[in-house]
Amino acid sequence: MSIRRLPEHLVNRIAAGEVVERPASALKELVENAIDAGASRIAVRLAAGGTELIEVIDDGCGMAPADMALALERHATSKLPDDAIEAVETLGFRGEALPSIASVAQLTIESRVRGADGWSRTVDNGEVVAEGPAALPPGTRVRVEQLFARVPARRKFLRSARAEYGASMDVVKRLAMARPDIGFSVEHDGRRALSVQPGETRPERVAGLTDRDLADNSVAIDFHREDLVLGGVAGLPTFNRGVADHQYLFVNGRPVKDRLLVGAVRGAYAEMLARDRHPVAALFLEIPHDQVDVNVHPAKTEVRFRDPALVRGMIVSGLRRALDEAGHRSAQRPSEAALGMWQPGTFASPSSSGEGLGWGLSAGAGLGETSHTPYPSPEGEGLAYYSGAGVREHRPTFFTPPPQARAEPATQPVPETIDHPLGVARGQVAKTYIVAEAEDGLVLVDQHAAHERLVLERMRRAMQGGGVASQALLLPEVIELDEPACDRLEARIAELAEFGLELERFGPRAMLVRATPAMLGTKDVIGLVTDLADELASFDEALSLKERIDHVAATMACHGSVRAGRILSVPEMNALLREMEVTPHSGQCNHGRPTWVKLAHGDIEKLFGRK
Repeated sequence: MSIRRLPEHLVNRIAAGEVVERPASALKELVENAIDAGASRIAVRLAAGGTELIEVIDDGCGMAPADMALALERHATSKLPDDAIEAVETLGFRGEALPSIASVAQLTIESRVRGADGWSRTVDNGEVVAEGPAALPPGTRVRVEQLFARVPARRKFLRSARAEYGASMDVVKRLAMARPDIGFSVEHDGRRALSVQPGETRPERVAGLTDRDLADNSVAIDFHREDLVLGGVAGLPTFNRGVADHQYLFVNGRPVKDRLLVGAVRGAYAEMLARDRHPVAALFLEIPHDQVDVNVHPAKTEVRFRDPALVRGMIVSGLRRALDEAGHRSAQRPSEAALGMWQPGTFASPSSSGEGLGWGLSAGAGLGETSHTPYPSPEGEGLAYYSGAGVREHRPTFFTPPPQARAEPATQPVPETIDHPLGVARGQVAKTYIVAEAEDGLVLVDQHAAHERLVLERMRRAMQGGGVASQALLLPEVIELDEPACDRLEARIAELAEFGLELERFGPRAMLVRATPAMLGTKDVIGLVTDLADELASFDEALSLKERIDHVAATMACHGSVRAGRILSVPEMNALLREMEVTPHSGQCNHGRPTWVKLAHGDIEKLFGRK
């Protein structure tokens, strides 16, 4: 077969395949053009997620009629004044976006330079069909209609309108985050979905586009090394999410998704977060243009650094320094009150009736049942009684405080260790680990990890039996989320109801929670629903229904389990151990970490040099 030159319309369609993968790709190119044009406000209108309509209006410099015609030709650009392609400072410069979009949709450009008349030009799938004068304020308006309408092979691979809308919103959010000096608005199907004003500070813009609580749970980044500057905001390790979709990375103002940068962020938080949790961060790296290549990907979402090790080391060092300077906010350290509980104290005898100022501990109290155990009040007034539900009550007393090590009088015979593989509870360390004595050694149990697995197995058994019982909320709770997250939850309302979680859409950006799984309670409804939305974003399309159910159940179990930091009574600890002994897979939590470890008698003797 002889070699032939491809026709121009086919060349444009091939180029469109590189630049325009979906509506979000076209929107990205148009908004970047508006930013490069010096706009101070950019308005976006979408219909059906961008498949039917994408409109971008800016108040930038505009184009003259001759420039407009040239802009629709391939490899024509105003962003590269000379041949120094490595010195480009704008967001885009390849000169293929507009003709590529015009080859697979109906594209209308209306533009006006200040002090001149406006002009309009319409191209329908590569052919100019109309042009002439246009009335509009200074700036540019671009309309893209019926994307891929005449390319059915491409259109059938587009996702649902909701999914395409979510991708388009992510594009606008990232570009708006990079330029807090520009105002952005997005309207979808006639309804305002986003609006940010120009002139905001970077932390204000980041918090407004991610999570309003980030402003109070983050540290500012300002780090310099050689000619590199790292800025932005990083969430505290305790302010984390279930997926890594809340990490925004920018290089010279350009949003990128680079493995090197993502790996550097993971490395900086490696010792502060569990493996299944991810930080919230927006990092802005400024680097000399001759040290980075931004033209390694048609969509310019990837970059290549001349010295990758320098960049990675700078990000890790900058993040760790900022988190270290935040002091106690960067990690959950023991409080002074918790440390003070280990100081020597005298014993206060319980009352003979076992009530009032006595220990009040029911011999039959099981896991989750309410028991009252007194501890020194942090305020120094009497005793603070902590119930099984975590409620603290203050009761005045003139008696000597109870023992600081929380020794409890036996209300029933101590079980024989020989009858229980995980032994008998002897105490609790750091309000997180249960210490138990077994016949053959010492057992340490992570109470949160262990109970998390137990709750998951209960939910699985309940699902096999027909569904999880729900507990109605006295007052339904309204939880604010971004619109794509609400869409994901709304699409799975029926499945979540089988787990006992009853949700209802409450406006564009909120979900109403009417009931929660009875076995989980109602203590962390906001965190539960937020993490479920993240899980659905990460796994909804890639996994089977059974795998998605397992992920949802695991997320619910995590929020319904006994948290680290909760004080347990001895009966509660023993009840947890007994249930672990009869529950499958209780040796590991839902994330693969061990729930208990054992020190054999021989190991303990080695620690003390006895053998």
